[in-house]
This record gives sequence, structure tokens and C-alpha cells, in this order.
Amino acid sequence: MNYSELIQIARKVKKNSYSPYSKFRVGAVLVTNEGNLYSGVNVENSSYGLTNCAERTAVFSAVSEGERNFKTIVLVSDAEDFIPPCGACRQVLMEVCGKDLEVVMSNSDNEIRILKLEDLLPLSFNKEFLEK
Repeated sequence: MNYSELIQIARKVKKNSYSPYSKFRVGAVLVTNEGNLYSGVNVENSSYGLTNCAERTAVFSAVSEGERNFKTIVLVSDAEDFIPPCGACRQVLMEVCGKDLEVVMSNSDNEIRILKLEDLLPLSFNKEFLEK
């Protein structure tokens, strides 16, 4: 599946976002090495700290189904510009998906920006520090 198709899926699932407070919808599609897709949306809560981002929703869904090997995550939002993962999502993505994960962001003009997770979270604290 190409990036354009994945972006369209992310835009479609974004409509399922539960964002009554911020009105800021985010959709994510996580792709495994085998090509399986797991979608996620942001789910807000009136106690803001309990809100879950689209990226983490997709990761937790994939992990709950036994997935452990990931290639790409695609992110779209209602913003005009590219939307990167927040710090908490970067840390979870680093832990579960690894530094080589492709992070594909699409803006409102359907332009694409692709970065490796390692570029978004350099010098990360990761499981390698705990495995020594």
C-alpha cells in the first residue's frame, strides 16, 4: 500500500476522533512489517491527562493483537501544517516500534513529509539502557 492510500485511510478514521474539547481531530495508521494496518484516533477526556493520542491508540491496538514489528506510522490532522507526534507518543513509539520507524505526516494540501523516529527523538532514553 502506498503513502497516498495510507493517508486516505488516516483521513477517514480521523472522523472517528472523540475530541469535544479541543475540536482537534487526529488520525493515525500504523503499518506492520507484514503490511497489517492498525488505525487510531485521539480520544479526549474532561480530565485532560487521561486523553489518549491517535498514535498511542494505534500502537496499543496493534500490541493487543500480538504485533511487535512495525514499519510506518501515518499521521493526519485538522491542522494546515504537518503534525508530528507529541513527546509522549514519540517515547511510546520508540519503545514499541524502534528508532527506524518511518513517520509519515501529511498536511492539508496532501503534501508528505517523512522522517525516521530517531530524527524526531534523538538521544532517546530507551530499553537499551535497561538491558545492560
